[in-house]
Amino acid sequence: MQVNTETSTRPEGPGGAGDRAAGAASRRQRMAAADAEKASALRRMKLLALSLLVLMAVVFVVAFALQDQYPWLQYVRAAAEGGMVGALADWFAVTALFKYPMGVKIPHTAIIPQRKDQIGASLGEFVETNFLSEEVVHEKLASVDIARKAGAWLSGPGGAERVAKEGAAVIRGAFTVLNDDDVQAVIEGMVRRHLLAPPWGPPVGRVAQRVFEDGHHHALVDVLVDRTVDWVRDNQETVNRLVTDRSPTWVPSFVDGLVGDKVYIEILKFTRAVQADPQHQIRLSIDKYLKDLAQDLQHDPVMIARAEGIKAQLLGDPEIRELASRTWGTIKAALLSAVDDPQSELTVRFKAAVRDFGARLVSDAELAGKVNKWIGDAAGYLVRTYRSDIAGVITDTVARWDAEETSQKIELQIGKDLQFIRINGTVVGALAGLGIFTVAHLVFG
Repeated sequence: MQVNTETSTRPEGPGGAGDRAAGAASRRQRMAAADAEKASALRRMKLLALSLLVLMAVVFVVAFALQDQYPWLQYVRAAAEGGMVGALADWFAVTALFKYPMGVKIPHTAIIPQRKDQIGASLGEFVETNFLSEEVVHEKLASVDIARKAGAWLSGPGGAERVAKEGAAVIRGAFTVLNDDDVQAVIEGMVRRHLLAPPWGPPVGRVAQRVFEDGHHHALVDVLVDRTVDWVRDNQETVNRLVTDRSPTWVPSFVDGLVGDKVYIEILKFTRAVQADPQHQIRLSIDKYLKDLAQDLQHDPVMIARAEGIKAQLLGDPEIRELASRTWGTIKAALLSAVDDPQSELTVRFKAAVRDFGARLVSDAELAGKVNKWIGDAAGYLVRTYRSDIAGVITDTVARWDAEETSQKIELQIGKDLQFIRINGTVVGALAGLGIFTVAHLVFG
């Protein structure tokens, strides 16, 4: 059943009832059009199945009349006879689901109209047992990952707009209550605990080790080598000048030129060799140096101490306090400006903060797991408490349906596919009749 989400989410107003009535009328029109299309397809399939039965009957009559004159028509007659039997048997089986065949009240026919209430009860029990169980709900919610979807919505433009609009008063009140010094102290404490307290050397070394072992640094080495080759190629005069500057004054200038050209050629050949050979000794030496550096960052006390010294130079106490103050001041000013003036440029910053929270919900597996667990527990409680009532909707709805109407509804939904049974029965019956007659003719001649 289709749901008009636009009308279902529109707030009540003077025209609310009229909008709902219009939406319901529109849904009925769409359903009527869909049912008309299904009914037309069902009629076409029934006509096709009936046409095959008539064709089998015509072929049977002609073959039966001429089989004495043309003995090979016995095989055609047997095939047509089997096709008629298969078509009639499957027509009876399909028809018996929805009505009495030719109006004759044969036992165990018109199954759906006669057993409508039992079918509804069985369907409700089936749904309750197999769909409205805590295990199924938990598994489904785990596969959907609602927390990450909510995070994706919050990080999108529509979610940020909605949160900015609905949460303005809450944000303003929160910033009125919070003390700036206290918040800055919390931020500073978090930075010290999570950024400064852990040593930088070992984690940086572990990351570098994985990068170097996987060869991800080779692209950077290639770039450096390529740039070196380009520089050498374009700076022959510089190389010659360096040779001349370091040559003794008594050496003739033409000798300096020859030596400079030779040095330039050799340097260019060397750099191009490094560029062309991925296994060049220079490249291997660079790999070894980088891998040793990664190991030293993890295990060498001297290197670890040097890394800690660099950290201390980058993030000392004044820098930490300034970072905390600047962070809190920026966030507070941006959010308050967004609340006070929704059209200001700072509104964009506020929405960015909301999107950042959504991104954290997507990227933080622990937070997403907690949210998903809360949702799963709530859904499990609802299912455990009300699943019988939910499944009862199916049973009660089917019980209120008219028997003939129920049969028509179901036939309209699946009748087209069931006509393939009649078609297949005709074809399989024809093949079976032909096969049986052929075997009998060969055996008894």
